[in-house]
Amino acid sequence: MLTGNTRVRLASQGDWRAIKSLLEEGHLPLEGAREHLSEYFVALIDDIIVGCAGLERYGNIALLRSVAVAPLMKGKGIGKLLSDRLLQEAKQARIATLYLLTFTAEEYFAKRGFVCQPLESAPSLLRASAEFQGACPDSAVLMSLSISKMSD
Repeated sequence: MLTGNTRVRLASQGDWRAIKSLLEEGHLPLEGAREHLSEYFVALIDDIIVGCAGLERYGNIALLRSVAVAPLMKGKGIGKLLSDRLLQEAKQARIATLYLLTFTAEEYFAKRGFVCQPLESAPSLLRASAEFQGACPDSAVLMSLSISKMSD
Protein backbone atom coordinates (compact mmCIF):
# COMPACT_ATOMS: atom_id res chain seq x y z
CA MET A 1 0.00 0.00 0.00
CA LEU A 2 1.18 3.53 0.72
CA THR A 3 4.79 4.10 1.64
CA GLY A 4 6.08 6.41 4.35
CA ASN A 5 7.30 8.86 1.74
CA THR A 6 3.83 9.44 0.23
CA ARG A 7 2.53 12.94 0.87
CA VAL A 8 -0.28 15.18 -0.33
CA ARG A 9 0.02 18.90 -0.91
CA LEU A 10 -1.85 21.71 -2.61
CA ALA A 11 -1.06 21.90 -6.32
CA SER A 12 0.92 24.78 -7.79
CA GLN A 13 0.96 26.20 -11.32
CA GLY A 14 4.19 24.32 -11.92
CA ASP A 15 2.31 21.04 -11.41
CA TRP A 16 -0.03 21.56 -14.35
CA ARG A 17 2.01 19.52 -16.83
CA ALA A 18 2.00 16.46 -14.54
CA ILE A 19 -1.69 16.91 -13.67
CA LYS A 20 -2.60 17.27 -17.34
CA SER A 21 -0.72 14.06 -18.11
CA LEU A 22 -2.55 12.18 -15.32
CA LEU A 23 -5.91 13.44 -16.57
CA GLU A 24 -5.13 12.45 -20.14
CA GLU A 25 -3.93 8.98 -19.05
CA GLY A 26 -7.15 8.55 -17.09
CA HIS A 27 -9.32 9.80 -19.97
CA LEU A 28 -10.62 12.61 -17.73
CA PRO A 29 -11.68 16.03 -19.03
CA LEU A 30 -9.21 18.89 -19.09
CA GLU A 31 -11.89 21.55 -19.58
CA GLY A 32 -12.06 23.81 -16.54
CA ALA A 33 -9.34 21.95 -14.65
CA ARG A 34 -6.56 24.49 -15.00
CA GLU A 35 -8.90 27.32 -14.00
CA HIS A 36 -9.47 25.59 -10.64
CA LEU A 37 -5.88 24.46 -10.09
CA SER A 38 -5.70 26.44 -6.84
CA GLU A 39 -8.08 23.88 -5.32
CA TYR A 40 -6.29 20.78 -6.57
CA PHE A 41 -4.15 18.48 -4.50
CA VAL A 42 -1.36 16.25 -5.70
CA ALA A 43 -0.01 13.04 -4.19
CA LEU A 44 3.74 12.62 -4.36
CA ILE A 45 6.12 9.75 -3.79
CA ASP A 46 9.75 10.83 -3.61
CA ASP A 47 8.70 14.24 -5.01
CA ILE A 48 7.15 12.66 -8.11
CA ILE A 49 3.48 13.44 -8.70
CA VAL A 50 1.57 10.16 -8.82
CA GLY A 51 -2.01 11.39 -8.34
CA CYS A 52 -4.27 14.41 -8.32
CA ALA A 53 -7.78 15.45 -7.35
CA GLY A 54 -9.60 18.76 -7.32
CA LEU A 55 -12.57 20.74 -6.11
CA GLU A 56 -14.62 23.36 -7.89
CA ARG A 57 -16.53 25.48 -5.39
CA TYR A 58 -19.84 27.11 -6.19
CA GLY A 59 -21.08 28.80 -3.02
CA ASN A 60 -21.84 26.10 -0.47
CA ILE A 61 -21.65 23.25 -2.97
CA ALA A 62 -18.66 21.83 -4.80
CA LEU A 63 -17.76 19.50 -7.63
CA LEU A 64 -15.18 16.82 -6.86
CA ARG A 65 -13.26 16.23 -10.04
CA SER A 66 -10.17 14.88 -11.67
CA VAL A 67 -9.33 12.07 -9.25
CA ALA A 68 -6.50 10.48 -11.22
CA VAL A 69 -3.68 8.13 -10.27
CA ALA A 70 -0.67 7.10 -12.35
CA PRO A 71 -1.36 3.68 -13.92
CA LEU A 72 1.51 1.94 -12.13
CA MET A 73 0.34 3.32 -8.76
CA LYS A 74 -3.31 2.26 -8.95
CA GLY A 75 -4.58 0.05 -6.15
CA LYS A 76 -2.09 1.42 -3.63
CA GLY A 77 -4.48 3.75 -1.76
CA ILE A 78 -3.48 6.99 -3.47
CA GLY A 79 -6.98 7.71 -4.79
CA LYS A 80 -8.40 7.17 -1.29
CA LEU A 81 -5.74 9.41 0.23
CA LEU A 82 -6.62 12.20 -2.21
CA SER A 83 -10.39 11.72 -1.85
CA ASP A 84 -10.09 11.80 1.95
CA ARG A 85 -8.12 15.04 1.75
CA LEU A 86 -10.75 16.64 -0.49
CA LEU A 87 -13.55 15.54 1.84
CA GLN A 88 -11.62 17.09 4.72
CA GLU A 89 -11.20 20.32 2.77
CA ALA A 90 -14.89 20.39 1.84
CA LYS A 91 -15.91 19.91 5.44
CA GLN A 92 -13.57 22.66 6.67
CA ALA A 93 -14.88 24.99 3.95
CA ARG A 94 -18.45 24.29 5.13
CA ILE A 95 -19.46 22.79 1.80
CA ALA A 96 -22.99 21.41 2.26
CA THR A 97 -22.98 18.95 -0.65
CA LEU A 98 -20.21 17.53 -2.78
CA TYR A 99 -21.08 16.36 -6.30
CA LEU A 100 -19.20 14.39 -8.93
CA LEU A 101 -19.68 13.07 -12.43
CA THR A 102 -18.29 9.66 -13.35
CA PHE A 103 -18.32 6.99 -16.01
CA THR A 104 -16.17 4.39 -14.29
CA ALA A 105 -16.00 5.01 -10.53
CA GLU A 106 -19.65 4.79 -9.47
CA GLU A 107 -19.07 1.73 -7.29
CA TYR A 108 -15.95 3.24 -5.67
CA PHE A 109 -17.72 6.44 -4.68
CA ALA A 110 -20.89 4.63 -3.60
CA LYS A 111 -18.74 2.81 -1.03
CA ARG A 112 -17.64 6.24 0.21
CA GLY A 113 -21.22 7.36 0.80
CA PHE A 114 -22.02 9.09 -2.50
CA VAL A 115 -25.48 8.41 -3.93
CA CYS A 116 -26.63 8.49 -7.54
CA GLN A 117 -29.16 11.05 -8.63
CA PRO A 118 -30.65 12.19 -11.92
CA LEU A 119 -28.35 14.39 -13.97
CA GLU A 120 -31.09 16.99 -14.34
CA SER A 121 -31.28 17.38 -10.54
CA ALA A 122 -27.85 19.03 -10.42
CA PRO A 123 -27.90 22.59 -9.07
CA SER A 124 -27.82 25.27 -11.77
CA LEU A 125 -24.41 26.51 -10.60
CA LEU A 126 -22.92 23.09 -11.35
CA ARG A 127 -24.73 22.78 -14.67
CA ALA A 128 -22.93 25.97 -15.74
CA SER A 129 -19.47 24.46 -15.06
CA ALA A 130 -17.16 23.37 -17.90
CA GLU A 131 -17.55 19.76 -16.82
CA PHE A 132 -21.33 19.88 -17.27
CA GLN A 133 -21.15 22.04 -20.38
CA GLY A 134 -19.46 19.45 -22.52
CA ALA A 135 -16.51 17.88 -20.80
CA CYS A 136 -18.79 15.12 -19.48
CA PRO A 137 -21.56 13.98 -21.82
CA ASP A 138 -25.11 13.21 -20.80
CA SER A 139 -24.19 9.57 -20.20
CA ALA A 140 -22.19 10.43 -17.04
CA VAL A 141 -23.50 9.40 -13.63
CA LEU A 142 -24.15 12.23 -11.16
CA MET A 143 -23.43 11.41 -7.52
CA SER A 144 -23.65 13.51 -4.37
CA LEU A 145 -22.61 13.39 -0.75
CA SER A 146 -24.07 15.52 2.03
CA ILE A 147 -20.99 16.78 3.87
CA SER A 148 -23.02 18.12 6.77
CA LYS A 149 -24.25 14.58 7.52
CA MET A 150 -20.75 13.09 7.58
CA SER A 151 -19.38 11.93 10.90
CA ASP A 152 -15.99 13.18 12.01
